[in-house]
Amino acid sequence: MSIITWLFETTIHFGSKSIAVREIIGGTLGLSSAILGARRNMWAWPIGIIGDGLLFTVFLGAVFAYGDQPSANFYGQASRNLLLIFVSTYGWIRWSRHRKNSADKTSPVDPRWTTSRERFILLPSIVIFFCVSMQIFKALGESGTWLLVDTWIFTGTALATYGMSRGYVEFWLVWVAVDFVGVPFAFKNGYYPTGTLYAIYCPFVLWGFVSWLKISRSAVNR
Repeated sequence: MSIITWLFETTIHFGSKSIAVREIIGGTLGLSSAILGARRNMWAWPIGIIGDGLLFTVFLGAVFAYGDQPSANFYGQASRNLLLIFVSTYGWIRWSRHRKNSADKTSPVDPRWTTSRERFILLPSIVIFFCVSMQIFKALGESGTWLLVDTWIFTGTALATYGMSRGYVEFWLVWVAVDFVGVPFAFKNGYYPTGTLYAIYCPFVLWGFVSWLKISRSAVNR
């Protein structure tokens, strides 16, 4: 059996529930990426990309369905992982260039708060991105409360990952807001490893926020 076949066919059973092993692996890699990101470690990006690739197949369950695994398509979640791959690639390139051009070759990013000009551009862009995404997911067949939740998880994740690539301290708080709705969404729809991951994220996200906040303050006081 090849590794690809094993990833797509292997499940772990918890009572009456069947969970794809690639969801567990993808979630674990996602958590590892968050921890490495808090430590400003370049490996956060490639590890996160691999995890997002696996989770992309999980949330397109009707396309990549095997056995009794969840078979619904959640376009916001799937698109979130696809978008994360592209944004993470951008972040990886940006951090690499920053470390190359910085006097401190060990630091790929300098944490800081967004400027007033950046917020002026970002806030309306977020609203537009959310509304357009919601209409796309609605056209694809999603509806009801989960449409709003799915759209916010998609929007918030895109924003947080972009913020991480540029070193914005606030991006950690956006992750908190994503986790707040991501936990009930995942558990309600049978994605237990992902829901557990969202829950475990919270303390690490808060730790990352405090860590980057301290770094940004020390840079100001130099």
